[in-house]
Amino acid sequence: MSTALLSKTPATKNPEASSDPSDPFDTGIPVTTAPQVPPEERKRLTAELLARAHDLEECPERERLLDEVIVLNLPVAAALAGRYRNRGQPIEELEQVAYLALTRAVRSFKPDRGEDLLVFVVPSVLGELKRYFRDSTWTVRPPRRIQELRPRIAVAEEELTQRLGRAPRPSELASELDCSVEEVIEAIDSRDCASPASLDEAPGPGADTAWIDRLPTLDAGYDRSEAVAVLAPACRRLRPRDREILRMRFYEQKTQQQIADELGVTQVQVSRLLQRILRDLRRNIGRPEVLAA
Repeated sequence: MSTALLSKTPATKNPEASSDPSDPFDTGIPVTTAPQVPPEERKRLTAELLARAHDLEECPERERLLDEVIVLNLPVAAALAGRYRNRGQPIEELEQVAYLALTRAVRSFKPDRGEDLLVFVVPSVLGELKRYFRDSTWTVRPPRRIQELRPRIAVAEEELTQRLGRAPRPSELASELDCSVEEVIEAIDSRDCASPASLDEAPGPGADTAWIDRLPTLDAGYDRSEAVAVLAPACRRLRPRDREILRMRFYEQKTQQQIADELGVTQVQVSRLLQRILRDLRRNIGRPEVLAA
């Protein structure tokens, strides 16, 4: 009887549904619009289909019955995904997460426990959606208490906006949610952590250049000027011979052996001299009175 009811109401196949086996959200059945069955009828049909599937061993008929259960309860999964609408993620992607959780729940459900399927499905789907937001959408991960506060703020904002006729202030949200104003502000600011703006986007409607075009270009001359400004006072405190060794090594790019030949010493001695000179230089750079000289 259940099979007849489902077959009489044609399912509308989503033309954009993917059949790619590598798709992690591919539930193994086409994404469909399930027949609109009243809740009590859906509950009865679901129980009947599950009981029939439970009596069968692993076989195509059992898989077909479980697929019917999944299709029959797709509206439930879609409704649960809809609770997270307008929170920075496409509703289509949230529905796919919910469908996948529904599929797993149906295939692991044990009807002999005497429970209604939805008692098992609803927590499973909601848990999967929360894990998706927690694990997959953060570019910069805020503290967990802030992550959990964000969806509560979204709900409170809608309710207070209708009640007050305007957007609520952070203090009003804090009072509604029984938390501090600082936590509300931090949670609101963390929205960009989940959906950061692209550097390829324009800063505003009238802007003719993207953010990336406004970033300063790196110029080696700036780094060189900064290095000279920092090193010059420290170098002046070195002995003339030490400054000459630094000049040959880092300005003329001579090897330690070439420097040793010019000074009439060994390469090992030059290596030790350079280590001592650089140590003195670092010490001088760390002294404010030297940098101010």
